[in-house]
Amino acid sequence: MSQSIHQFTVTDISGEPFDMASLKGKKVMIVNTASKCGLTPQYQNLQELYDQYNCDNFEIIGFPANNFLWQEPGSDEEIGAFCEKNYGVTFPMMSKISVKGRKIHPLYAFLTKKEQNGVIDSKVKWNFQKYLIDENGKLIRVVGPRVLPDDQSIIDWIKS
Repeated sequence: MSQSIHQFTVTDISGEPFDMASLKGKKVMIVNTASKCGLTPQYQNLQELYDQYNCDNFEIIGFPANNFLWQEPGSDEEIGAFCEKNYGVTFPMMSKISVKGRKIHPLYAFLTKKEQNGVIDSKVKWNFQKYLIDENGKLIRVVGPRVLPDDQSIIDWIKS
């Protein structure tokens, strides 16, 4: 069987296991986040996108990461409180991970290595890089950090 994100279980921000197989049949945007980044206001765009399309078999999964200039220094508890208080985040947030380097999380190793995802090699360039995943858990597209979550090309993909 070919590889998909559905093979992974990750840990959510509350410390509970989150089975990525629960996302079967949904389009998914995976995004690495940070609380102290110039792009942090994208949390608002992400939440608006989630509010608008979550009932249309679309899910956003946020992965806090401290890989870029230490812009996510907080604990999971602090990150969760920040996201809720400042942006009203209700989409699933996971436990802080590493999205590059020697300690890269297995899910991000999958997302960034063509030999695993079967589509493309990529590097996580900065906070708020987006990975678009189809209903079968396959990587479809990598979207750069500065492209807003509500970019028309992303909305067209969600609706397609």
